[in-house]
Amino acid sequence: MRGSLDGADIERFRSLAARQFGLHFDDSKHDFLTDVLRQRMEATGCDRFSLYHERITSPAHGPEEMKAVAEQLTVCETYFFRYWDHFRAFTETVIPDRIRARDYCRQLRILSAGCASGEEAYSLAILIRDGLSELASWNITIHGIDVNEKMLARALRGRYTTWSLRDTPADLRTKYFRADGRDFVLDGTVKSAVTFEERNLIEEDHLLWQRDAFDIVFCRNVTMYFTPEASRSVINRIAESLTPGGYLFLGHAETLRGISQEFHLRHTHDTFYYQRREGRELGGTVVLPGVSIGEESAESPISSMVEASNSWFSTIQRASERIVNLTEQKGTRPGMSGAGNIATLAPSSRLSRATSVWDRTAAIELMREERFSEATELLRGLPPESKADPDAQLLLAALLTNSGDLPEAEKLCQCLLDLDELNSGAHYLMALCREHAGDRDATLEHDRAAVYLDSAFAMPHLHIGLVAKRSADLETAKREFGSAFTLLAREDASRILLFGGGFTRETLIEFCRAELRACGGTS
Repeated sequence: MRGSLDGADIERFRSLAARQFGLHFDDSKHDFLTDVLRQRMEATGCDRFSLYHERITSPAHGPEEMKAVAEQLTVCETYFFRYWDHFRAFTETVIPDRIRARDYCRQLRILSAGCASGEEAYSLAILIRDGLSELASWNITIHGIDVNEKMLARALRGRYTTWSLRDTPADLRTKYFRADGRDFVLDGTVKSAVTFEERNLIEEDHLLWQRDAFDIVFCRNVTMYFTPEASRSVINRIAESLTPGGYLFLGHAETLRGISQEFHLRHTHDTFYYQRREGRELGGTVVLPGVSIGEESAESPISSMVEASNSWFSTIQRASERIVNLTEQKGTRPGMSGAGNIATLAPSSRLSRATSVWDRTAAIELMREERFSEATELLRGLPPESKADPDAQLLLAALLTNSGDLPEAEKLCQCLLDLDELNSGAHYLMALCREHAGDRDATLEHDRAAVYLDSAFAMPHLHIGLVAKRSADLETAKREFGSAFTLLAREDASRILLFGGGFTRETLIEFCRAELRACGGTS
């Protein structure tokens, strides 16, 4: 029996997946959703979606059917010690910090959220047992939760294939696993150190998400599949349940940019992770230079002008002469003429509501015309309440950077990062300022943070390439120039205007191409 389905049925099923599990499926997943829905309809004997929808939402059959749907919709691919850099940070930085903070109670509570078949939670248990003898007398709980009941059953069995152990060091494999036919059975002492439970992350679940319930949370490669609303809700619950100073690990492709301001961004062991702000930092107000806080500022209109709200106009400080030479060879002037339609930066409804207080479109227009000093003065002359708005201050910092007033730009950037550590534009501008001050380590730290927070941000890649080239690290330079070259080709025109340092897309691409070739690469 094959039930008939139309586009409206698939859309309702997609909405149900978002509502029940927080999962986001774009149009490229249409066929996948159709297959899953058809399989479940056939398995339940429903020849029409209306009958299936009635079944899945009924008190009698709905809960069990939801479990079956979760098994097919959730991604479960994982393995032991996935992302070794996270585990190095866990053992060498996070655990020592938590030992100092929790020595008074000698208790450590770890959550593996979206644990799938248990490899992540068991990896943590192995590391604690194998190399952290100082925790031997501590009360340690490692709890894994997942919505997929089938995967949890596998975790409880503790039986794994060679594929699951593909990144497990040989000594740990020998010490903690026993071969049994084609499989490997986990050591019983490690199994007993971890508990598992079926939980749906997007549900309120006050019993799970109690205040200060956990010291460390791993929630890797989970929120990347969620709707933005579900991501914000889950991260908010994690923040509430983490003790102040506790740690959160996300997947390499996930960030908290635009999701939460409750965490500090940390970068060690060549990886990024997060630390919950201390109690005294939460809910505080950061005052920017020269700002007196009065009434709450209006909504952030600049964010509505640009597709990536944390990406802003900036320059390539050390490359300016080279870009000018390239444009002169082509017979073009390095200007905004190819930057795109300024209509894409026009005020939206959000901006219209704020124009009674201040209007930044004039500053954007002055930037388009390369009248940077006038744009700077216009922003400096805005009402005092505008100076409390991070968007306006970051735009001003970008203009100050472009005009060469890096000390003042750095002050603004530092205040912005005190307020929002996940602001990729502020990190990039800070990298330029730190380079001017001769601080190479801080330059690369801020550039890498910008890249991590905004994977489509071309300019920090270009800047890293320039720094690497000057250090004769041609492999890194080649890789970063190549990334910048690719990203610039598909940048939105408004981002070129705000980030391009006064140069057109074509000029920046030509510069990347020339630098890439100079490092031995091809474009």
